[in-house]
Amino acid sequence: MLGKTEMGFVLQDGVRRMKAKEVYFIVKNDDERSGVMRFIQAWDIDSPLEVVIREVSTDRTTQQNRLQYRWFADGERQSDQKAWEIRAYCKLHFGVPILRRDSEEYREKYDRLIRPMGYEQKLELMVEPFDFPVTSAMTVKQHMEFLDAVQLHLSGLGVQLTNPAEFGLCK
Repeated sequence: MLGKTEMGFVLQDGVRRMKAKEVYFIVKNDDERSGVMRFIQAWDIDSPLEVVIREVSTDRTTQQNRLQYRWFADGERQSDQKAWEIRAYCKLHFGVPILRRDSEEYREKYDRLIRPMGYEQKLELMVEPFDFPVTSAMTVKQHMEFLDAVQLHLSGLGVQLTNPAEFGLCK
C-alpha cells in the first residue's frame, strides 16, 4: 500500500522506503551535511543499504558521463524506449556529427567504415557489444555540446531531465 510521500520516501506497508533506487548528494556546507544526515536518519532499514562518501571529482568528464547516463535513464523511465536505444540514437545523431566536424581522422574512418551501412546497423554499432567510440573520443568541450543536444532532444520529447547541477555541471 502506497501512502504519503515525504523527503524522498514513500510509506509502503507501514515502512518508509526510498522512492529512488539511488540517491546522490553533493555536500558543500554544514547545512547541506545536516540535511543529508536527516535524510539518512529517516530511513527505515529493512534491507542492507550502501553509503559511499568521497570527495567530488574535479574531472568534469566523469561528471558529464554520469549525467549522460542519468539522462538516458530518465528517458527510459518516461518514454517507451530503453536507455540503450536512446544512447544509440544520441551517439549517432549528435555525437558523430560533432566528431566528424572536429576530427579529420574520425571523419575519414567513420565515412569509410560506418557511413555506407544501413541506419539500423549504425544504431547497433553505437552500443554493446560493439560500442563504436563516440563520447569516449570527445573533449570536455565537445561532450558539453553533446549533452546540450541530448538535453534539447529529450526535453523536446517531454522528458523531465535530472538537473545538471546535481552533478556539479552548472550552465
